[in-house]
Amino acid sequence: MVERELAVAGLPATLAIPDGRARGGLVPLHPASDGSRRQFLFEHLADTVVPLGVAVLRFDRRPSAGGDVPFATQAADALAALEALRAQPEVGSVPLGLWAWSQGAWPAALAAARSPDVAFLILLAACGVSPAEQMRYGTAEQLRRHGHDDEDALRELAELRAALEDALRDPSRLEASQSLIDRYADRPWFLHAHVPRTLDPAAGWHDMDFDPAPILASVRCPVLLFYGEQDEWTPIEPSLAGWAAAGTEELGVVRLAGADHAPTRGGRHERGAISRAYTHALAEWVERQLDNG
Repeated sequence: MVERELAVAGLPATLAIPDGRARGGLVPLHPASDGSRRQFLFEHLADTVVPLGVAVLRFDRRPSAGGDVPFATQAADALAALEALRAQPEVGSVPLGLWAWSQGAWPAALAAARSPDVAFLILLAACGVSPAEQMRYGTAEQLRRHGHDDEDALRELAELRAALEDALRDPSRLEASQSLIDRYADRPWFLHAHVPRTLDPAAGWHDMDFDPAPILASVRCPVLLFYGEQDEWTPIEPSLAGWAAAGTEELGVVRLAGADHAPTRGGRHERGAISRAYTHALAEWVERQLDNG
């Protein structure tokens, strides 16, 4: 394997090339929590698939002045990365795909729906619901896992998340939403609600109500989905229902026993905890796509 540094749409990138000519290529997209091209699952991806003949182009996510990078911008950067990968002399016309973890799955699907250049998708903890709905589920699960699973706590959390969404959709609701936050801020579970103590009138959540359903229905390439059976942030069954409703012609689903939001065991998000079942299924599926391509 040979690595070299380059830029994708002005963003720092690292290209890992197999010895000889590539049989395929992959571009990974980021979770909300880590925009680095050097994160452990990106490095594991390269170490797993480059020996199979797959080139991997990793890039740093575009900086954001505040909040998340809009999904449309992330999708555009993903397609620019595929174009840069295609232009490499060792790559050329081979099948190229996108790999994405968590938040990155939304823009990965968006990119695939927009461009036939995406030959396949590999998605980890992919949500088939809106980000707002995902955060309602995820924060409720955080309360349950931290011992705040009584009905009153979960009801108050639902009110709090709804108030935050109201303020972000309609600035005229900010004062009422702040009053509710003031009322619940002393609750022992408040830090798990992922709601700011003081609302910022200038804050926004660009893709809060992003509806993935029409996007998933427009994806025509093969898709492989990985879900950790202990995922604390992704509503797995509603997400699978969303993909099933999309009618994806070739859809693979792998449930990872003992894994959570990452394909790792024991709650450790690090290289040494990566599930062997994930590594095996990933390599096997990629090989099959390259053989079919």
